[in-house]
Amino acid sequence: MDLEKPLIEIRNLRKEYIMGEEVVVALKRINFSINRGELCCIFGASGSGKSTLLNQLAGMEKPSKGGVKIGGVPISHLNEDQLAEFRQKYIGFVFQSYNLLPMLTATENVALPLMFRGVPEGKRNAMAQSMLQKVGLGHRLHHYPGQMSGGQQQRVGIARAFVTKPAVVFADEPTGNLDTKTTKEVMTMIKNFAGTFKQTIILVTHDPEMTVYADRIVKLVDGEIVSNETKKQTD
Repeated sequence: MDLEKPLIEIRNLRKEYIMGEEVVVALKRINFSINRGELCCIFGASGSGKSTLLNQLAGMEKPSKGGVKIGGVPISHLNEDQLAEFRQKYIGFVFQSYNLLPMLTATENVALPLMFRGVPEGKRNAMAQSMLQKVGLGHRLHHYPGQMSGGQQQRVGIARAFVTKPAVVFADEPTGNLDTKTTKEVMTMIKNFAGTFKQTIILVTHDPEMTVYADRIVKLVDGEIVSNETKKQTD
């Protein structure tokens, strides 16, 4: 991956959906870039197009026009096998609904991305448990998701997203199901991990309070960017 240029480049991106005889335009000529190490907040109300944009950035959907490059790789033009390999190497995800497998322990959930990379069981479990220690769950290594609170499950999700040290982590409304105190803890954790490894975070949210954590705030209204601001962070 070419990390000298902006890590993520979105050019002339448009997404249309056919609904019967009607064409619904979800994204209209989106253009912006995200630098390596930035925490970029894609902010907007329900229906603004932010989830559609996230799907485009992560290669979950193909654009109607334009495209997305990550590290110079045109992910909009990769086939499914190429996308799966690319995500495995460079992408992590944190979800609002945690997306943990209920039949697996915390350690096993966090170790999953490492298993897909072919890391031997002993090594991947050790790496997973080390990450769980870092998110404050050293006492929950062998607990199942159903035995943990929402905040603890999200910490497992964060450990899983960061265990492979991916170049980019997508966080889709990661604090939507959490209380205020846990939200602050989770966001501080995400920001600290990203800062340590110079990772890029794409945070998608409708909550204006989340923008305080961002280096770049991209605001969407009706599928269009109405502002794209960067701000200097203070500790």
